[in-house]
Amino acid sequence: SGDDQVLIWLVVAILSWGMVMVYSASIAMPDNPRFGKIAHYYFFQRHLLSVGVGFVVAVLAFQIPMKVWERCAPWIFIGSIVMLIAVLVPHVGTVVNGARRWLSLGIMNFQPSELGKLAVIMYAADYMVRRMEVKERFFRAVLPMGAAVAVVGGLLLAEPDMGAFMVIAVIAMGILFLGGVNARMFFMIALVLVA
Repeated sequence: SGDDQVLIWLVVAILSWGMVMVYSASIAMPDNPRFGKIAHYYFFQRHLLSVGVGFVVAVLAFQIPMKVWERCAPWIFIGSIVMLIAVLVPHVGTVVNGARRWLSLGIMNFQPSELGKLAVIMYAADYMVRRMEVKERFFRAVLPMGAAVAVVGGLLLAEPDMGAFMVIAVIAMGILFLGGVNARMFFMIALVLVA
């Protein structure tokens, strides 16, 4: 349909803009003696490879039925918590500039907070579908979701990674709002989050 085509072109435009920005921001880096051994297009190639991998993963993800995602959501959430705990274990998590945010996979480092963002999106959406009948009751609808986000947030703040925590909190609040939580409860959630 027309809306789908507009969305596709919007995504292509954003990805293209990102590639232009990566190339323009990194083209002069080899002129600095510190980065003299890399090519002018090194970061552009890496970004292009990442976009390609992301595209393939997205195509594969769209082939999986929604029921499978719903069944897997709690397990992916638990897996992300386990990985966030693993990052904090000495000699398991990699420390860079005083922050312990990465797991070394040999050929690359993996940041579990990125999986945590996806896990919170899936878990919050699945949670709202399952708890639709109690969405107007703060303690029965919002508090369990808030506790889950608090656990992830506590682990992220221990790394420390305040930016990822804020993104996850906003994602969870957005899904609760889209799930039909009324404005009064939404502002109560915001107050709890600020506190």
